[in-house]
Amino acid sequence: MHFERAIQALCDAGVDFVVIGGVSATFHGSARVTYDLDVCYSRASSNLGRLTAALAPFHPRPRDFPDGLPFLWDERTLRNGTVFTLRTDIGEIDLLAEVAGIGDYGDAKARSIVVEAFDRRFQTLDLRALIQAKRAAGREKDLSALAELESLLEAGDS
Repeated sequence: MHFERAIQALCDAGVDFVVIGGVSATFHGSARVTYDLDVCYSRASSNLGRLTAALAPFHPRPRDFPDGLPFLWDERTLRNGTVFTLRTDIGEIDLLAEVAGIGDYGDAKARSIVVEAFDRRFQTLDLRALIQAKRAAGREKDLSALAELESLLEAGDS
């Protein structure tokens, strides 16, 4: 996964997004390896246009979509769904309109911090929100990350 290229493209296009998931955990010091970029995005019409334009050069397609089946990546597609698990030329990107345990983009942004990486400034969930989201998601891979994330939180609070 080319996290740098994906995040730079989103930032350069002016997309309103918050990094969540494993990449967010990495920004907080997690040693776990992640292979995809998860973002919560604003569903404002203008943002959907910026989001489709930002990712279009990387030929996004639904991850489990048959190769021969046509797929149109545009603002209308984004308006008609809320969760997109995409494979792109630069890796897997998951787009979520809502984060379990947190809420929509506005809620996620309110529970985020600004990070500087890849020569860009952007939002990522704060550590407490990330822990809350992982717990609410309830998937084994999320629950198994909690001990490390809680240790990072405890170390930061001391």
